[in-house]
Amino acid sequence: MAERWVTLKDGRKVLIKSKAGPAAAAVAAAVVIAGGGGAAGLGAFGGASSQAGAGAASEALAGNTGGVVDSLPGRSMKTRRAEGRESAKRGRTDEALSRLRLKKLRREVERGTNCVAAATDRVREFLVRTPCTSMERMLLAVGDGQGNAAVVSVVRIGFKSKKDADAFKRVEDVHGSGDVRPLDVAAVLGIAGVKMTGLHYHARPDRTAIVVAEADTARGRVDRETLDALADVGTYLPTT
Repeated sequence: MAERWVTLKDGRKVLIKSKAGPAAAAVAAAVVIAGGGGAAGLGAFGGASSQAGAGAASEALAGNTGGVVDSLPGRSMKTRRAEGRESAKRGRTDEALSRLRLKKLRREVERGTNCVAAATDRVREFLVRTPCTSMERMLLAVGDGQGNAAVVSVVRIGFKSKKDADAFKRVEDVHGSGDVRPLDVAAVLGIAGVKMTGLHYHARPDRTAIVVAEADTARGRVDRETLDALADVGTYLPTT
């Protein structure tokens, strides 16, 4: 069991536990967190947060004022999504985000093998019968430079064979079948109130892996195209 202490911006320390191991199916999630106002692509925050929570979130998303380079001015979201995907495949995270008019604010990665403990419902039942060989989980906070931001969560899970990975995808693809939980956004990034609904979802095969992406709104306003693009591109972002 690997343990790692994460220090939040407000000074609190949180213990993250995981087990280490090999190869990969990936689960990615993108959650939009709006700082209010700003570009299309950000949705409404559900529920009130405490003053301390709001302060922690503001600090976690610090630097989200200006500094975003639109590398594809005047292009459609379809083009931005395709170009972002290609940049992500080459391991160029900053370039991929700029295709979507976003920039990186913060990134955290955790590795382990205790996939069953991180899973729910039918996905968990599958992993009990078909153990994974590795799990990588990443949280990436991004922003549009106007106070609007998103959290992309990537979970990479490895299997012994492509057959096992494909079988995992068939279970994961069914809405309501459960999931492999991403890292806790509040604990790792200090942003409270984020809830994943699974309404914006993307999956792809990756050799002995499956990459799954979800996108959701946490605060402000977000359009469907932006959420879907974030999930799609997020499945190709490097987790090393």
